[in-house]
Amino acid sequence: MSGSLASVGDVPQRWSPEQVVALAPDASSVAAGRKLAAAGPWSQTGATAEPAAVWGLCKGSGKTPYQTIVDLTGPAYRCSCPSRKFPCKHALGLLLLWSAGGVEETAAPSDFAAAWLDSRAAKAARSTTAGADGTGTGVDGTSAGVDGTSAGADGTGVQRDAERAARRRAEQRAERMGAGAADLDRWLRDRVRTGLAGADRAGYGDVDAVAARLVDAQAQVLAGGVRRLAGVAASGDGWPGRLLAELALLRLLTAAHSRLADLPEPLAATVRARVGYPVRTEDVLATPAVRDRWNVLSLRDSTEDRLVVRRVVLLGEHTGRVAVVLSFAPPGQPLDASLVPGRSLEADLHFHPGSAPRAVVGARHGEPGVLGAVAGAGVAAALASWAQALAADPWLTSWPVVLAAVVPAADPGEDRPGSLLDEAGDALPLAPGAEPWHLLAVSGGRPVTVVAEQTPLGLHPLSALTEHGLVAL
Repeated sequence: MSGSLASVGDVPQRWSPEQVVALAPDASSVAAGRKLAAAGPWSQTGATAEPAAVWGLCKGSGKTPYQTIVDLTGPAYRCSCPSRKFPCKHALGLLLLWSAGGVEETAAPSDFAAAWLDSRAAKAARSTTAGADGTGTGVDGTSAGVDGTSAGADGTGVQRDAERAARRRAEQRAERMGAGAADLDRWLRDRVRTGLAGADRAGYGDVDAVAARLVDAQAQVLAGGVRRLAGVAASGDGWPGRLLAELALLRLLTAAHSRLADLPEPLAATVRARVGYPVRTEDVLATPAVRDRWNVLSLRDSTEDRLVVRRVVLLGEHTGRVAVVLSFAPPGQPLDASLVPGRSLEADLHFHPGSAPRAVVGARHGEPGVLGAVAGAGVAAALASWAQALAADPWLTSWPVVLAAVVPAADPGEDRPGSLLDEAGDALPLAPGAEPWHLLAVSGGRPVTVVAEQTPLGLHPLSALTEHGLVAL
């Protein structure tokens, strides 16, 4: 978080969208902040390393734009809007815009930001001085500081208060999410007791109210799972079985959450992730690193909850470990483009807690190079990997696989679009909607290495490694 005013490139590491959302006082503030996470309403935005801050002017309903400033070291917020929420929607929108790379780095704060930041620094200095000469001390020997915090002579009191505040926010969020999961559990039991008849005609009205309560409880991931139930109910023949399976998985999740303290830590981490607990990037980077030469095998963008999500699949050349690196941005904003399919890089990867292959790229060693050796597996090994992943995470919906020397085969006239056949004669079906024709054209009927997502309904091919190189599908 330190740097020089002359060194514009040393601004603090950008927070992830999850970190920003975790600061919100309620779900409505999150929704309002996301609407402001675009360049349109903002002007005179900037970010610096020293002081560690982000600021901007946001156009409101009046003639005068709102002055919004965030001190990243607290964090602390200042906005000229009349909202009594901290942070307000403007601060959240500014932070989301900054996290997506939409705020330029500058050499110094603008005048309105500098005035507030200098005032905070002066108050902090006076508070520290008072603590050093024994005046203004509190019960614990520290002195009252800026924004209601306390600071000892060495400033550690401010840090302790910030840590306590962060823990309090996390505990309050956990309580809200726990209450939301318990409410969902009751609804699931009532839903099964009253039966599924008519669910295929009910549309989204039957689930929207439940999902809204979960959003209020800041359990957005659970809310998304509930909303998907309407689509399952309207999925055609056989929908009752599929809907009952989805209800059972949600019930398993709420039951596991109620016993969170009794679960082994890897499973507890998986449950927290499935419910929607935020995980800070710095906490992931603090986990042990896995260093390898990582081959970048695929890149796919999708839109989820009004954010563009980029998924990049990597395969360790020596460890054989598969990783998925995610990045997020509002529509129209740039995403991380440093991982290029068909290239490789020597780097440390840090994996998220739990069973999912999601990882964060840490230290990079040297420059990216050409694609290295890609060691795929046969169908039997891929199925064993999928089964092991499901045993650790029953709520898993996709898993990256690299299949070596498989031949695509179309199945004209059948419901499924085709399959991939390996040298042992084992086959994996493609998922409904996965067109085989591009893969057939790329392979020319010859064995190729295919990177795909394994799902409960079959494979979704992402790319193929042919004699001419890596080809996106």
